[in-house]
Amino acid sequence: MEIHDLVKLMGSRRSCRSYLRNMQVEKSKIDECIEALRLAPSACNRQPWRLVVVSDRSSLDKICSECLLPGLPMPWLKDAPTIVALCLDLDFVTHKIAPIISGLQYQMIDAGIAGEHFVLAAEAQGLGTCWIGWFNEKKVRKLLDIPRRVRVVSLISLGYPSPGSNANASSRLSPKEIAFQHKWKDL
Repeated sequence: MEIHDLVKLMGSRRSCRSYLRNMQVEKSKIDECIEALRLAPSACNRQPWRLVVVSDRSSLDKICSECLLPGLPMPWLKDAPTIVALCLDLDFVTHKIAPIISGLQYQMIDAGIAGEHFVLAAEAQGLGTCWIGWFNEKKVRKLLDIPRRVRVVSLISLGYPSPGSNANASSRLSPKEIAFQHKWKDL
């Protein structure tokens, strides 16, 4: 793959908030997304990510009706044919002791890198995704039988986008607005 193709793929990925409800995502495409996530780097190569892939309508409906936080309506989520719970199985030294010493939450960096691998693999296959952080972790954990030691850090909706769903894509800042040479510069 040429760098131009990679940047083009990254540039085309947007949060999808309109799905074709009755069009299930093929297992082979989900497996490709999981493989991409599996290859992500992590602190001390601990690979703390775990996924729960939810595609049955009953569980999807329960996530939408029981696990989302109030105040931010997400009616589009009920049409997503798949929701993935991105989880972290935390290692004591790397993910509990190291952040105390360094002040960095390595596990959250690991989850972000792995999750982005997942959503870019989805984009490459013509699928839409949306990162969701507005949920009740305890309720998601209970609904999906996720152990207490495992942290649910995000939900990711996954499915085939409705036609025109990315028509109102937001703009991005220019490189000179986000990257500085040698020292920080206020614009």
